[in-house]
Amino acid sequence: MPRRERRAQLLGAALEVFVAQGYHAAAMDDIAERAGVSKPVLYQHFPGKLDLYLALLDASCDTIIDNCRRALEVSHDNKVRVAAAIDAFYDYVASESGAFKLVFESDLTSEPAVREHTERVTTECAAMIAEVITEDTDLPQPAARLLAVSLVGMAQVSARFWLAEAGGISRPDAAALVAGLAWRGIRGYPRTD
Repeated sequence: MPRRERRAQLLGAALEVFVAQGYHAAAMDDIAERAGVSKPVLYQHFPGKLDLYLALLDASCDTIIDNCRRALEVSHDNKVRVAAAIDAFYDYVASESGAFKLVFESDLTSEPAVREHTERVTTECAAMIAEVITEDTDLPQPAARLLAVSLVGMAQVSARFWLAEAGGISRPDAAALVAGLAWRGIRGYPRTD
């Protein structure tokens, strides 16, 4: 199997194992078995379990950041942007892969490298949103950043809550409900010409 395909196969198997068991309970043996390879093959691609986890975490973080970027680029209408950004977080959390658990529910947050990776989601998504807020409102950067972090937090926490406990509310309805709340708050800041 070509190296790139093997790496993708190993990452897919590792994602399943880490999502199901968490970092600490997962073993490289489990991942190799799930991928249908020997441990030496796994170690040819990833020197250790943390390296494998960080590679998965990078891919997962990139996904949500890219989704947020696309949501902001979908329109110049800020109501549409807010709805699209909230929806991006709900789509990500609702994904069958469960990759959001690596980013938002890691059992390894005491590890500085993992914390740095997971904080990148909030930092980069908030920076993109803050840029839009600053351009549209002339608020100073620190104020725009605080609002942006608040919006990201609202999206992330509510999406995780919806998945875990908000039975009976469909994903589109839940995202629209939270987007409505976010829009009612952020639209209070005047748009500049």
